[in-house]
Amino acid sequence: MSAPRQLVVEADGGSRGNPGPAGYGAVVIDHETAQVLAEAAEYIGVASNNVAEYRGLIAGLTAVRDLFPDTAVRVRVRMDSKLVVEQMSGRWKIKHPDMKPLAAEAAGILPAASVTYEWIPRAENKHADRLANEAMDAGKRGGQWEPSSSTAALDAPRTALAPEPAGPPGDAAAGAAKVRAAMASARPAQAPAAPVQVGWGSAPDLGAPATFVLLRHGETVLTPEKRFSGSGGSDPELSATGRHQAACAAEAFAARGTVQEIVSSPLRRCRETAAAVADRLGLEVRIEEGLRETDFGAWEGLTFAEVRERFGSDLSAWLASPDAAPTGGGESFAEVAERVAATRDRLIAAYAGRTALLVTHVTPIKTLVRLALGAPPESLFRMELAPASVSTVAYYADGNPSLRLLNDTSHLR
Repeated sequence: MSAPRQLVVEADGGSRGNPGPAGYGAVVIDHETAQVLAEAAEYIGVASNNVAEYRGLIAGLTAVRDLFPDTAVRVRVRMDSKLVVEQMSGRWKIKHPDMKPLAAEAAGILPAASVTYEWIPRAENKHADRLANEAMDAGKRGGQWEPSSSTAALDAPRTALAPEPAGPPGDAAAGAAKVRAAMASARPAQAPAAPVQVGWGSAPDLGAPATFVLLRHGETVLTPEKRFSGSGGSDPELSATGRHQAACAAEAFAARGTVQEIVSSPLRRCRETAAAVADRLGLEVRIEEGLRETDFGAWEGLTFAEVRERFGSDLSAWLASPDAAPTGGGESFAEVAERVAATRDRLIAAYAGRTALLVTHVTPIKTLVRLALGAPPESLFRMELAPASVSTVAYYADGNPSLRLLNDTSHLR
């Protein structure tokens, strides 16, 4: 019996908005010769990053099956999506209902024993990344990707592929600076977006926006030690300092007299902060599950240094990709962004023309700011939000948001 043919599938997917206009790309490569055997790409309409990545995986595995229907193969899947790699490897649970049927479809294309999964940095996935972006560009023009117009192979000259790793996916040697540098160098050039009409004088009157005043909760005992404190940990209460910060915020909002509604994360530190403001303003507090902090999985309660020591490769992957989740099945930044965006849309509809105080956490606030600015996921690492700080975003009727304030702590001084 002849040995199985050794193949590599590199796949990627993207969404300009997450969710937004999305596409995927996949390439099949002969492992020994590094010859490109097939390319696939498609614009899939509005979808999330994770959906697009799974669609890219399905396309790559399907291409292998179509190329070698009667030949035994061994396929090494290489993707920069830690979420897809870990879920398809069986190490992480598949929680999102949109992902389950896609994962099942991917698992059924080829025999499970013939496929292995490997996480790679985005810088090593340029070919599939370019295909995905070509597909999204084609969709923007109202068409579909055509192989004849692709330049993806030009981005990825190949000699030999590295041997398949023996251990779990991840780059244990790469520090945060190295990973972020790789992200920056790998980011594809995109066509400039159409200018947004925000001129004075001639602009139509859009009425009062839905204005979200974003208040980070006050300190807990974990805050000064800079420990991961998400929605999967101990749910700590406010410390004495945190209660003082909440009282200061309440006085400031009472003096301004602009807050009309209060919405809070379900976690205790936010509920206590919101209650301090609500008692001062005489308002009710609505609990919104979508405003909870990220679930940091096995990292809950640990410092960054402790996580780096215990889970180095997972931390590197998390810093490198918004699709990578914390160890133990926590939430990726992409999953949080999808949840926060859906919550934002519900609250905009509920509070059109009104000012609502949203008492929440670091990641949801940074995510709302990032989405308002159209900034890339790595911008989350470049914002500072102090405990009990205030940020403000307004959302107008034409769909355009406006960031008005970020990390204001003047009420605490």
